[in-house]
Amino acid sequence: MKKWLFIAFGLTFLSGGFLYVWLGYEMDYGFENKASGENEYVIILGAKVNPGGVPSLTLANRLQVAADYLHNYPHVIAIVSGGQGADEDRTESSVMKEYLLAEGIASKRILVEDEATSTYENLLYSKRLLPEEVTEVTIISNDFHLRRASYLAEKIGFQVDVLAAPTPKIVETKMRLRERLALLKTFILGQ
Repeated sequence: MKKWLFIAFGLTFLSGGFLYVWLGYEMDYGFENKASGENEYVIILGAKVNPGGVPSLTLANRLQVAADYLHNYPHVIAIVSGGQGADEDRTESSVMKEYLLAEGIASKRILVEDEATSTYENLLYSKRLLPEEVTEVTIISNDFHLRRASYLAEKIGFQVDVLAAPTPKIVETKMRLRERLALLKTFILGQ
């Protein structure tokens, strides 16, 4: 009996290790299709907003990358996407819009999606703001998040390129571990 338990434990450990490495590879694969300014619309995915409407480091990195991109490509229109979580005093999208305005991006270039509470909803609800014929978009998020975001975008009919914001070192380990679980769930359930 002990031998079978040892074998079962070993197989479980090896399978878990393989799954961990494979999901890490999938996350790293997510930001290879780098944006070049060809798409007219960019969707900036929301993230945590701290009390007082202060973007988390994760969100601030996304927004700075987005602001730089929008300055480089003045024809691009941004959709800031994110609702209000239970622990947030403002919608993510309102904080995102304020940040971009402060960076000199014109208000007419910023569309607001303020209902989404998940990556899937970010993309689905942002799609409602686009002209019907638009199927090609750029997604801006943190590097660890782009594989899942791209996968979900393709599921709802987008062709995407991406722009990766760096993940703050202070939360990188936690975010990459959490994203592995979210990516696995997405691959299994499709959302």
